[in-house]
Amino acid sequence: MKYLSDIEIAQSCKLEPILDIAKKCGISEDDIEYYGKYKAKIDVSRLKDKQKRAKLILVTAITPTPAGEGKTTTTIGLADALNKIGKQTVVAIREPSLGPVFGIKGGACGGGYAQVVPMEDINLHFTGDLHAIGAANNLLCAMLDNHIYQGNALNIDKRSITLKRCVDMNDRQLRVVIDGLGKKVNGIKRGDGFEITVATEVMAIFCLASSITDLKERLSKIVVAYDMDKKPVTAGDLGAVGAMTALLKDAIKPNLVQTLEGTPAFVHGGPFANIAHGCNSVIATETAMKLSDYTITEAGFGADLGAEKFLDIKCRSANLKPSAVVMVATVRALKMHGGVQKADLDKEDLNALKAGIPNLLRHVRNIQEVYKLPCVVAVNRFPTDTQNEIDLVEKECKALGVNSILSNVWAEGGNGAIELAKEVVKIADSENDFTFAYDLDLPIKEKIEQIVKKVYRGKAVKFTDEASEQIDLLTKNGYDKLPVCIAKTQYSFSDNQKLLGAPEDFTVTVRKVKLSAGAGFVVVLTGNIMTMPGLPKVPSAMRIDVSEDGVISGLF
Repeated sequence: MKYLSDIEIAQSCKLEPILDIAKKCGISEDDIEYYGKYKAKIDVSRLKDKQKRAKLILVTAITPTPAGEGKTTTTIGLADALNKIGKQTVVAIREPSLGPVFGIKGGACGGGYAQVVPMEDINLHFTGDLHAIGAANNLLCAMLDNHIYQGNALNIDKRSITLKRCVDMNDRQLRVVIDGLGKKVNGIKRGDGFEITVATEVMAIFCLASSITDLKERLSKIVVAYDMDKKPVTAGDLGAVGAMTALLKDAIKPNLVQTLEGTPAFVHGGPFANIAHGCNSVIATETAMKLSDYTITEAGFGADLGAEKFLDIKCRSANLKPSAVVMVATVRALKMHGGVQKADLDKEDLNALKAGIPNLLRHVRNIQEVYKLPCVVAVNRFPTDTQNEIDLVEKECKALGVNSILSNVWAEGGNGAIELAKEVVKIADSENDFTFAYDLDLPIKEKIEQIVKKVYRGKAVKFTDEASEQIDLLTKNGYDKLPVCIAKTQYSFSDNQKLLGAPEDFTVTVRKVKLSAGAGFVVVLTGNIMTMPGLPKVPSAMRIDVSEDGVISGLF
């Protein structure tokens, strides 16, 4: 039997006009700005008097594998299912980056019959938000270098520049560059580099800002370099904030689209979770919470990354309190954590599954014990899963005191998550004692150690001399009370992607620390994590094409 691809399914469905979608959640035509028939931006200033009323549901997942987990697919299907059982629900998720779309991951609109649409538009340029963020970042870079060229009144030490240029593409060639070459008129010769747009501080600020005023204040705090006395130099010092905000004034309005079943969906902002904080914008989340009884959102990669940052950074910053957490897992991925190769995943293997299940249980235990939140496991079903394997997952989850429910949203859309939706309503209606993994008053090193020991379950943290010097400088300049945003591999609880399952007794090495003062956190770089990914040997871009009549193929 031949299955339709995600893009074929999306292209075969009839979409509702975006005004009809807006009306479903109480948005009038006066509140929307059209971007064609099926996309719109929302003027949130007209909704400022509405109160947040929704229960906030976070969808996260086990440690990812090449077998796939289906977190976004589950997020969308769950929202559709909640609407089917009479709960007014809105989705709030991230925008895709062109880097992964053309790289190894593909698109980020869900899959099968649980997608947000128009998926081609969302995956390719969308409403231009990421381009605006890149332009604002690069304007700041240009103004920084121009300031030094024009006389350097701020006495900037060009060896201390922390700001990098960006492009929304996986391009390893740009990681380290030398620019300002040639004649003096070409600028100051110096070492430079590029980050992918979704790893920039401007993207993090964009997603954590609550208003235009807050956006401007955060942009002004971006530390671009240090002067000769090791004092921070900011975007505000360079006079760049007004112009940067002008580039972002339309982008910051959340984007409204729809699921295949007509559920309203905000898709806005897209920081990576293995590098940045991995959550959609606060503005989109808060808008969704004003317009629904249940808001379903997700955080990138496994719960040790996206969920930790959603809970410890986004919820703390925006004063949000989640009502429940959905932990997505697949039998296939758990078997990979148990040592099975991808080519052999179609065969029943209870021993490997049992060896991999501790990965799931550790993530669930973190949600329950560290963050004090109720949790349900969504087993994203594949046709090759056997009943024996499903029964084993259910048994192990029950032993931990958490229910596991089969989800079949890829094949059935919202109908495939009705039981999951009912369980989410049940656990979300109870009170919880949500707490954070660490206290902000702890020193930077201790905050990092708290995450490594309590969330990753490692035994220790090792700091390089460079990292220790940077932490000392941040502490001296008063930035030690900020939360920490740990950048590490998404493929393991540790900083070694080869340690699958639920490793113990490992040490995490912090090699570098950098400040994101505007975003309001300290970025902690571990292992060999890079802020500019590269393309794989056979990138997804090689499969994408456009027909004579403009129909795109090859996106997934």
